[in-house]
Amino acid sequence: MANRRDGIQKINRKFTTHALDMSDFWIFFQTGLRHVLDIDGYDHVLFLIALTVPYNFKDWKRILILVSVFTLGHTLAMLMSVFGILSIKESIVEFLIPLTILATALYSLFTAGKMPKSGTSATLFITLFFGLIHGLGFAGYFKSILPGSPSDKLIPLLEFALGIECAQIIVVLAVMILAYVFQNFLRFSKRDWALVMSAFVTGVVLPMIIENPIWN
Repeated sequence: MANRRDGIQKINRKFTTHALDMSDFWIFFQTGLRHVLDIDGYDHVLFLIALTVPYNFKDWKRILILVSVFTLGHTLAMLMSVFGILSIKESIVEFLIPLTILATALYSLFTAGKMPKSGTSATLFITLFFGLIHGLGFAGYFKSILPGSPSDKLIPLLEFALGIECAQIIVVLAVMILAYVFQNFLRFSKRDWALVMSAFVTGVVLPMIIENPIWN
C-alpha cells in the first residue's frame, strides 16, 4: 500500500507544476496498472490468484465476468468515497482486505477439482462485495490527492478503473498460462493445481491477518 501511495504522490507533484488535464488518459490508466501490478502491493494479485485457480482457458468467459464484476465493485467504492456516500475507517478496511483473500482461497481450496458456479447470483454478489472492500482500501487516498470537485475526479477515476481491469486481465492470463504448463507438462491434475495454489495464497495471507494492527 505504501508504494502505491508513493506512486500517486509522484503524480500529485506533477499536478502541482502542471495544470490538471482531465483528458490525460495515460497518467491514470498507468496508475491503475501499477495499483494491481506493484510487487509490494501484492494483496490484489493474491486475490486474483485465488479467484482464478479453479478455471482453465476454456472457462475464460466465466473468469472475465468475475474479474469485471470485481472491477465494478472496486470502482463503485471509489465513486461512493469521492462523492461522500461511503466512508469506512482505513484500519478496518486494511483488515477486511486480507479476509476477502482468505475467504476466496479457502473456497477454491475446498472446491478443488469442482467447477465453481461463477454465474450464480450469490457468487457475483460476493465478488462485487469483495471488490467494494478492495476499492475502499485505495479510495480515500485517491480522493485526497486530486484537486477539484467530485465531478472533476470522475473521469480520472474511470481511467484508473480501466487500468485496473487491464492489469487484472494480465494477472489472470499469467495464472492461466501457469495452470496450463503445470497441468499439461508437469502432469498436475486440475484438483492438485487448485489445492497447491489455494494453499499457497492461504499461507501468505494468514500472517497478514494475524499481524494486523487491529488486534493491538
